[in-house]
Amino acid sequence: MNIESLRYPIGKFSFPETVSAIQLNEYVEIIRKFPAHVTNAVNGLMLEILLQKYRPQGWNIIQLVHHCADSHMNSLIRFKLALTEDQPIIKTYEESEWAKLVDANNEDLTCSLNILSGVHKRWTLLLETFEQQHWQKLLVHPEMERTLSLAQMLSLYAWHCKHHLAHIELAKASKGKYND
Repeated sequence: MNIESLRYPIGKFSFPETVSAIQLNEYVEIIRKFPAHVTNAVNGLMLEILLQKYRPQGWNIIQLVHHCADSHMNSLIRFKLALTEDQPIIKTYEESEWAKLVDANNEDLTCSLNILSGVHKRWTLLLETFEQQHWQKLLVHPEMERTLSLAQMLSLYAWHCKHHLAHIELAKASKGKYND
C-alpha cells in the first residue's frame, strides 16, 4: 500500500454541493452507530496492539480513539452554534498538537468511548429533529475558508467516522510495521 492509500483508506473527502434526504438519513445512521463500531473495534485489544500505527508518522489506535472524541465534541458544538447563531465562525483547533497531549495518549480508552457514546446520542437526538431548513443553516469554517451548510458538515463527519474506523483496522492489521 502506498502512503496515500494508508492516509485515506476510504478516499479523500470532498464536500457535496447537494445532499439528498436519503443521504442525510444514511449519514445520521453512521453517526448513531459510530460509538458501537469504535468500541467493537478496540474491545479487548492489548496495549501492544493499541500502540500500533496505521501508517508511518500516523497516529496509533489510542490517539485515533481520543481524537474522535475530541473532534466529535467539537462537531456537536459547531452544529449547535449554526442552529442558534447567524453563520457563526467556528473555532478550529490544532488536531496534531492535541494528539500529543497526555490525555490523548492515555491507554485507558474508557473516557473517550463514553464521550463518543454520549456525544453521539445527543447529536443523533438533535439531528433527528431536523427539518429541511435546519440542514441549510450555515457556518463559516475559517481553516477551509468556506461557508458550509449543516448538511455538508454532516457528510464530512459521516466520512470522518468511516475514515478513522478504517485507520483503526489498518493499525490492527499492521502488526506494528509503522511504529517509529
